[in-house]
Amino acid sequence: MPAGLIALALGGFGIGLTEFVIAGLLPQVARSLTVSEAAAGWLISGYALTVAVGALVVTAATAALPRKAVLIGLVALFVAGNLLSAVAPDYRLMLLGRIVAALCHGTFFGIGSLVARRLVAPERASRAVAVMFAGLTVANVLGVPFGALVGERWGWRATFWAITAIGVVAGIALAALVPSWAGTVDKVDSNGSSADGLRAQLRAFRSGQVWLTLAATALGYGGMFGAFSYLAYTFTEVTGFSTTDVAWLLVVYGTGLVIGNVAGGRGADRDRDRTLLVSLAGLAVTLALFGLLAASPVASVVLVFLTGLFGFATVPGMITRVTDHAHGVPLAAGANVSASNVGNALGAWLGGLALSAGLGYTAPLYVGAAIVLAGLAVLAVAARGTARPVPESADLGATG
Repeated sequence: MPAGLIALALGGFGIGLTEFVIAGLLPQVARSLTVSEAAAGWLISGYALTVAVGALVVTAATAALPRKAVLIGLVALFVAGNLLSAVAPDYRLMLLGRIVAALCHGTFFGIGSLVARRLVAPERASRAVAVMFAGLTVANVLGVPFGALVGERWGWRATFWAITAIGVVAGIALAALVPSWAGTVDKVDSNGSSADGLRAQLRAFRSGQVWLTLAATALGYGGMFGAFSYLAYTFTEVTGFSTTDVAWLLVVYGTGLVIGNVAGGRGADRDRDRTLLVSLAGLAVTLALFGLLAASPVASVVLVFLTGLFGFATVPGMITRVTDHAHGVPLAAGANVSASNVGNALGAWLGGLALSAGLGYTAPLYVGAAIVLAGLAVLAVAARGTARPVPESADLGATG
């Protein structure tokens, strides 16, 4: 395994911690900064909204720059944002720190996925992307308990100091381990212009396959996270678990994410569209069964694991699919991250509407299944409309 992939995974781990860790710290932060829990909640939603917008804006602004330098700069932005959060004397600066840190999120994973696949042979592209995203999935498992543990022992600011230190280490690792050739683009478009120029970036979105893949990404994520957003209520109000059980149940879910990410990467390198179709179909069936069997503790444990497994098995393949059909332009990779965040917001909103309508605590699971089925239909149309294109890494080569 190229050492550069480990550096990318470490960066992904730090960024993932920043995203997830705040959930376990909200009560402490709200008390410390004397704001309501609703206001403190904007430290989560404000971050997510910034990721959705920043993934496009920052990627477009940096697309023509050497990718290794951009990744190091993004980690520096990440360090600055978390440092500001660690020392923030009031809520406004804390929120600003979260926004600054979020600006790097989407572009790091978008550009990082392009760099990752250049480090390996073309037939291992999806597995390379899976390695980078392994940092994010591990952070999903450890983020909330890590924040809660450090915060309880040394205070919530110590958590952000620790994440800042992780960012510094990740930046050094990227500088030392990612070869410069993996972060350069040497091709030109049909007009002789740089393939990373803004016009070339936008031309990539003329492809119907790009839009179909982005739609399938948004719907797949939306279905999974729409259900996930309300799982705590399902576990406690339907299954009968106690509130203290929710933490280890989320670890079970996170373990599914980790395994699904690895399996999805391997499967996508063998047959990408089939792996994506099977994963989305498996996720839809799992969510529907979860709704039917939520009263069973044993079934709930198995199904929450499968939700994570099938849900994240789509990640490597979706990213390589959209970037292949966009001919490797970074903006498409950033758009994929934005699409996933838009899907998260859509799924959570629709799940909340189902709860507000009095349909019960299993309703978000059925809503999630329906959203994923829509994503499966979109991807089936996309898969029928094209043969697999030549990956970007085959054009550029994995040299060095």
